[in-house]
Formats: sequence, C-alpha cells, structure tokens
Amino acid sequence: MNPIVEKVRQEIITAIKNDQLVLPTLPEVALKVREVADDPDADIEKLTNVIGNDAALSARIIRVANSPLLRASRAIEDLRTALMRLGIQYTCNIATGLAMEQMFQATSDLVDMRMRDVWSRSSEVAGISHVLCKHYTRLRPDQATLAGLVHKIGVLPILTYAEDHPALLKDSLTLDAVIDHLHAPVGDLILKTWGFPEEIAHIPTQHINFTRDIPKADYGDIVTVAMLQSYLGTDSPMGRVDYTKVKAFDRLKLDPNMHISESEDLSGEMEAALSLLL
Repeated sequence: MNPIVEKVRQEIITAIKNDQLVLPTLPEVALKVREVADDPDADIEKLTNVIGNDAALSARIIRVANSPLLRASRAIEDLRTALMRLGIQYTCNIATGLAMEQMFQATSDLVDMRMRDVWSRSSEVAGISHVLCKHYTRLRPDQATLAGLVHKIGVLPILTYAEDHPALLKDSLTLDAVIDHLHAPVGDLILKTWGFPEEIAHIPTQHINFTRDIPKADYGDIVTVAMLQSYLGTDSPMGRVDYTKVKAFDRLKLDPNMHISESEDLSGEMEAALSLLL
C-alpha cells in the first residue's frame, strides 16, 4: 500500500476510535421508523403517525405503493392506505432507505459532488438488488433494496474527514485509494452502531468478498451481483472483474455474462425499481 494512503488510513481509524471523527447517524425519521420495525406491538396507526410528520417522505411512500412493481389495481392517495398495502416491515426498510438520502450532502462542492455520486450509485445498486432478489431468491426485496443502499455507507465519514483536510481532498488519487481500502470495514462499523439486523449489517464487507464460501445465497450475494452489474461497460476496476470467479453468481444460479438491463423480462422492473429511489 502507498505509504501516504496507509498514513491517512491509520489517521482515520484512530480518529474514529477516539471519537474525533463522528460516525454518521440516521435521520430522526429513520430512527423512529426503525423503532417501529423492532416493536412487536407496532401497528399501521403508529407507523402512519411517525411517517406522517414528514411530508416529503409520506409522498414518496405513497408513490412506492403506486409503483408498477406492486401491480396495484387502483391508485392510492393517502398514507395510511399506502402503508396497509406495503406492510410494516416493507415500509420500514424502504422509508429508512429513502430518508438516508439527506445524509449524502456536504458543504464543500467537491465533497458534495462525491457524496451525490455515491448515493446515485447506491440507488442503482439498490434497484438492481430489488429485481434480482424478487426473481432469483426467496429473500425479501425490501431488505435487498436497503442492503443495496447501505453497501457504501462507509464512504461518508471518509469524505467528512477529507472535507477537514484540504490537501487530501485535492489529491483525488490518494482519496480514492483510501476509500477503496477503508470504506468496507467502516461501513460495517456504522451499520453495527445503527443496530441493523445481522443479515445486512456486514453488507459493506461481504459484497466485495467475491470468494465467500457460504451454503446458500444471501443479501451479500445479491448486492455483489447488483454492484458488478452497475459497473458493466465502465472503465472501473469493478467493470473488469472476471465474473466467472465470483461465487455469488453460482449461488444465485445466474449466468455471469448476463446484463440485467438488457433482459426484456427485467428491464421494465429495473426502471420501476430505480424510480422508487430517485
């Protein structure tokens, strides 16, 4: 590893351990939604009250309920009916993901641009994850969507650190290298701090471990394939990965040469899934 990269990496790790670099916290509405999700006695009325206090989130949840993905027979115009259609767990995961978007903003133009790029990529991966999960597993598409949205959450504190260190911010090559080496373990730490369920708490490290050996497909596999699909045709190192060596494809019973956006059966659902998050 480049000595400069290693130095910065150690500085960031030390700053996190000493609480000098604060990990991001979920927006208040997302925290309240997660509380509802963890409450066995929660009902639609309680969730309606929580989400109803956020007009923008309420509107987006209603739009999700009317999405072609759910093949609704009639249009929904009020939040309570939307939540009844979606269910508590589905709503909590989607609402958490949608609320997270506000975290990907910064005061510096350079950092703000990078954060928005990360959110855009995460949204694309989340959309692909939703479709892959629905068609190739018996896992929950809403959970897969959330897993896709958090797969690079570890980038946030690294960019926050860079915002306070102009020399690093101007050295894009070093900053990119630091992000590549550090975002996954930092991401796991954030999700653990947030109390996310075990099945998605390690998505940041799992999705880039292409040789993981597990008995059956999980959300990590879904995000792995979705992430690689999002980079197909690009000059990124992820666009040059030999997919035949990525075990997630085998567990999902997918052709490594497939391109989900070119599938006639899935392309429409892909567009609908992406529209939920944009």
